[in-house]
Amino acid sequence: MTRVWIKVKPGAKHESIEMMDDGTLKVNVTAHPVEGKANEAVCDPLAEKLSLSKSDVRIVIGKTSKLKQVELPLSLEEIYRRLNRSSEGRVVK
Repeated sequence: MTRVWIKVKPGAKHESIEMMDDGTLKVNVTAHPVEGKANEAVCDPLAEKLSLSKSDVRIVIGKTSKLKQVELPLSLEEIYRRLNRSSEGRVVK
């Protein structure tokens, strides 16, 4: 299990995942932070892009904050590989 910090931008125009220089993932979601909908919306694209089930993506810190820590059943190297991280483009749609 690996824990990764994510910064959530709720109410975005488009959903995307971006790798920041410090290793934090920036997750843009169209859902608004009402009744936990943004938290659900964060788990969906992460699970899809990382080829995991939604139940494999668990928010462990920051359920009411834009800065969250998620736990994933992958190594950090595997997470980066699945997100297709490159030195040039860091946006993963």
